[in-house]
Amino acid sequence: MIKLAAIILAVLLALVVGFNVWGVATLGTLEPALNAERDTSANRVVMVFGATGSAGGGLLKAAVEDNEVQKVYVVTRRSTDYIASVEAGDKVTVIMHKDYTDYAQLDSELGEVSTVLWALGTSSMSVDEETYTLIHVDFPAAFVPAWLAARKAAGNIDAPMTFHFIAGMGTGDSDARWAQDKRKTEQDVAAMAEGTGLRSFSYRSAYIRPISETTNIGHHIMAALLTPGKLVTSSKELGQAMLEISARTQELPNGTLLDNGDSLAYTKAYLLREQR
Repeated sequence: MIKLAAIILAVLLALVVGFNVWGVATLGTLEPALNAERDTSANRVVMVFGATGSAGGGLLKAAVEDNEVQKVYVVTRRSTDYIASVEAGDKVTVIMHKDYTDYAQLDSELGEVSTVLWALGTSSMSVDEETYTLIHVDFPAAFVPAWLAARKAAGNIDAPMTFHFIAGMGTGDSDARWAQDKRKTEQDVAAMAEGTGLRSFSYRSAYIRPISETTNIGHHIMAALLTPGKLVTSSKELGQAMLEISARTQELPNGTLLDNGDSLAYTKAYLLREQR
């Protein structure tokens, strides 16, 4: 029994080492420009989807703590302790929303929004294929045209707009239904944004550690094992990378795909700027 456990442990260790080596060798091809031109108004009003999840909570936290963000809308079906705690301040407005294929009641808010952080999603293991497609393809496909129309009606269509979507590692390589759905959303949103001034970005992230308010020892062990290979980002760090990319309005084109190493590079750029 001890021998079997030792063999299993050795195999797992070899897999972790191999995965980290692969990450170092392949991840991170984008290099943030030094002293980049930034539009400090680009993230003035942020809207967060999926803030109740492990990734979305960190995106919300990044927006709340960013000095350039003046207002944050949280679109959600339910609240959490963290959402309730930030809603108590003046910066965050929570919008309880049920139908993610219809945004008619959000027209006035959408007309203000400059940056959307989209972490709305679920595991492909927890729902059937039709429901998964509804959430990951149909929901964003309904939102983007509604947002563009609201911005146009408000006279803000020429101001910076960015849509940030979390796809996840493996989106580009797998033939699984979930990966096909994520690729479709990447392509569809980029196509809808073309020629409008909106820029869309997709994050093919690896392990996203939740915010400190909701982490446990397991999250930290996983992070420690995968950090050497650039395979870990915290959800807050991912949000910081998104905000930095939004503000760099001339740097990355619509439809850019970012792996975990890329997002870490933009998080670093964000943090370095904050330290100045």
